[in-house]
Amino acid sequence: MASPALQLLTSTAIFSAPLVLGGLGALTSERSGVINIGIEGKMLFAAWAAALGGWASGNPIVGLLAAVLAATVISQAHWALTQAFRIDHVISGMGLNAIAAGATSMLNKSVLSRFAGTRAAALPLPFFWVGAVLATVAVAYVLNQTRGGLRLSAVGHDPEKARQVGLKPVAVRFRALLATGLLAGLAGSLLVSNAGGFTDNMTSGRGYIALAAVILGGWRPWPTLAACVLFGFADALQLQLQGTGLWGAALPPEAWQCLPYVATLVALMAKWGGTKAPAGLGRF
Repeated sequence: MASPALQLLTSTAIFSAPLVLGGLGALTSERSGVINIGIEGKMLFAAWAAALGGWASGNPIVGLLAAVLAATVISQAHWALTQAFRIDHVISGMGLNAIAAGATSMLNKSVLSRFAGTRAAALPLPFFWVGAVLATVAVAYVLNQTRGGLRLSAVGHDPEKARQVGLKPVAVRFRALLATGLLAGLAGSLLVSNAGGFTDNMTSGRGYIALAAVILGGWRPWPTLAACVLFGFADALQLQLQGTGLWGAALPPEAWQCLPYVATLVALMAKWGGTKAPAGLGRF
């Protein structure tokens, strides 16, 4: 039997990886100027598609590709809403989240219910843990060392000045949201790989926590990863603390389940005033 410390470490990796992947997905679009509160819905659609692909084909690669495709389609819908139709970024993102919650619940009951009792084909969890670290390396390199990354940051800082030097913010943001779809798809597929299937609202606010990690990390990849690990640790800790009391008083399970969200709020309050968002965030 594994020691409590090893269990805590493993659980931290399990809970942190989807936050890292989702957070990096949100970061790429936000650095281009698109507010990505809709990352929650993208991850949820990806999880549903991963379960469908894994169950229907029996091949985990098909499930992964289905998740990436679904998240990319939703990401491009978000691009169209914000860039083509110029709908407020927050309103469009929340709309996508609401659609995702309702649509995946309906599709779960009407489509996935036939696979009840079986485990969806999924890739091993360490694949995603390594992928989360490699994705952080890749995003950091692209943003800081490539011409495309510098253009993305320029558009996110001031889209109007970017236009004056010949850049096209709409095209740059299109590519940024393609990256968001890829990363959100990986995050959704990881959730299914861990759970073995799809359940209604299985993201459980992880997209919002991932976005909070981006803010806490100052819209930078490595600090975002560190914030995600912190929140993942809080989630793993509450799991180990279930059934224990506090100062001799018994606590209900729900009290410990609040720990990750309390940690998120405390971290954001501590960071408040010291966070500098991309200047062009939310601007057209």
